Amino acid sequence: MAQLKKKEHPKFNVPNFNSKNRKRVPERWRKQRGIDSKKRVKKNFAGAEPTIGYKNPDSIRGIRASGKRAELVHNETELKGIVDSKKNVDIILAKPIGRKKKIALTKIAQKSNLKVVNGVSQ
Repeated sequence: MAQLKKKEHPKFNVPNFNSKNRKRVPERWRKQRGIDSKKRVKKNFAGAEPTIGYKNPDSIRGIRASGKRAELVHNETELKGIVDSKKNVDIILAKPIGRKKKIALTKIAQKSNLKVVNGVSQ
């Protein structure tokens, strides 16, 4: 499990993201396009930008903290395909699935000892 540790990286924010006038602006990365932007010119005091060097190795990308990959499931057929292939994965049920179908899919997954990340119990 020691190999599964992902690289640490600084928090990438919009410049002046904490200022009074930007309370409604969400704290997320947006590429700077301003003509006078110090961050666009890559001045050190302006903070870090996301670059290719922060990427994790392909062997670790997409792996959850449990050490398993996550599979998105939309219907019963997809879930049965995962159960039949005996993959060691965690299940994520798709957003548009209704409550009844989520309960049914969660039961099927539990019978085959698969963990449902966003499952619904009765």
